[in-house]
Amino acid sequence: MTNPLEFPKTLHDRQLAVVDVEGNGQNPPEIIEIAVLPVDGPTTPDALRSWLIHPQQPVTPIVTRKVHGITNADLADCPPWPGVAEEIDEALCGRVLVAHNATVERKVLTAHLPDWNPPLILDTLKLAKKVWRGLDSYALDKLIERGQLDTSAIAGQGHHRAGYDTWAAWQLLCALITDGELDWPGLITAAGLPEFVPKSEPEGGLW
Repeated sequence: MTNPLEFPKTLHDRQLAVVDVEGNGQNPPEIIEIAVLPVDGPTTPDALRSWLIHPQQPVTPIVTRKVHGITNADLADCPPWPGVAEEIDEALCGRVLVAHNATVERKVLTAHLPDWNPPLILDTLKLAKKVWRGLDSYALDKLIERGQLDTSAIAGQGHHRAGYDTWAAWQLLCALITDGELDWPGLITAAGLPEFVPKSEPEGGLW
């Protein structure tokens, strides 16, 4: 078994922001919870930051019941998005975004922060499919089991709460880098969203 808490040398001198968002179930979705783990080196759950946010539209009963368990009552006294947007933007600014199924985080964050422009986005879902091939499921909870990742440090939260999922995604990233023996270019190729992956050079030839 790999030790997922060991900080991979691949990430030395990199500035990351591991992120998870939870939504209100509406269309378009509004963020009601977001967690950001800034990574500048070996880190602990103490570095994790999270926000609960009061949406304009109520949380739908089905996402409360089947996904994250967050109710409208939980958000009644929380700030609206404009009250926290600058703080969250500062937490993300200039950092490589890491998330599980990162296209979701990217879409929602871009809608909420139109000027946000990350230098790179790494997707642990894409990475897991490259490193741990042939699994029946690549859902985050199944990957936690597969990697024997220790999520006990996030007390009082479970799967589909932003803080828990963010910490789990961070541990998953470390485990996958270690198991895949990936350097930084290899990590970008394996986990980067398509527009961030360098195009391969064509084979040599006159044409």
